[in-house]
Amino acid sequence: MKKLIVLLTLLVIAVGCKTEEKTSEEKQQNEFAIIIHGGAGTILKKNMTDETEAAYKAKLEEAIKVGHSILKNGGSSGDAVVKTIQVMEESPLFNAGKGAVFTHDETNELDASFMDGKTQNAGAVAGVKDIKSPIEAARKVMTHSDHVMLSGTGASIFAKEQGLEIVEPSYFYTERRFNSLQRIKKKEKTELDHDDKKAAFYDADIKNSKFGTVGCVALDKSGNISAGTSTGGMTNKRWGRIGDAPIIGSGTYANNKTCGVSSTGWGEYFIRGQVAYDISAQMEYQQKTLKEATKDVIQNRLTKLGGTGGVVALDKKGNMSFEFNTAGMYRASMNDKGKLVLKIYKE
Repeated sequence: MKKLIVLLTLLVIAVGCKTEEKTSEEKQQNEFAIIIHGGAGTILKKNMTDETEAAYKAKLEEAIKVGHSILKNGGSSGDAVVKTIQVMEESPLFNAGKGAVFTHDETNELDASFMDGKTQNAGAVAGVKDIKSPIEAARKVMTHSDHVMLSGTGASIFAKEQGLEIVEPSYFYTERRFNSLQRIKKKEKTELDHDDKKAAFYDADIKNSKFGTVGCVALDKSGNISAGTSTGGMTNKRWGRIGDAPIIGSGTYANNKTCGVSSTGWGEYFIRGQVAYDISAQMEYQQKTLKEATKDVIQNRLTKLGGTGGVVALDKKGNMSFEFNTAGMYRASMNDKGKLVLKIYKE
């Protein structure tokens, strides 16, 4: 009898330890959090002037603090994502909105997508030329239509009917993007905006730089995750080319059971690998942590395909991940305590 009592006691202790361990694993890391990117690629300290670096960091900080303030005051993750991305869309620093690259026909064609983790609903626009905020239009497609993706003229008509701001195509013009196109045309080949080796930022010569897609993932106090991505695409693109940014599962994904993801990089490979969804799937079906899933997808699966780029991701517990296989990625995060992480280069 004494032996039985001892065994039962040991069993109770073991179960208690396991329960304590599980509780510890499931502890909420952050009540709310936000994470962003402004493109990933060959971004090297030696090619970046102090002024240029400061300009990027200042804009990233401005953008993420807009979203963080919304979350801190009890606002929705959806509002935080849209408002944060809009700051970057309105800056000529990034390949989205105002700073969008040019197509072969010397026009700007913009793409964006948005997804809600609670409902799994999503919206996207592709190839639009006169919508000031593509990310706002993408969210409108989700909330005010029966569709997921609208493109070109139809998307613009829809946006106008919804009262969104429509601008002249010239609004998106920036001299450095136009000059970049002219250089690439002379080479007579399509070149990723991200790999433009002669790109210049005002007075600064940034060699081997990558100016890319912008994105944001946020977790609000209600436990809802939202994700969004916006881009100008590829310099010198033709034939209505569309990359991963407006593709749900490739450029953007959100699921409250797992995580939210926004991608940046060579879109064709992100589409083939369904990168954003794959991260969520590994967490749901293989019980991987956010870090494990993002690392496997970017450093293993994407790399083996030949793709370059990265993701920012945020899980339901407030854990965050920056993962990229390039020399750098413009990125920032803030947690519920207001801690700001702001980085550009690989560390």
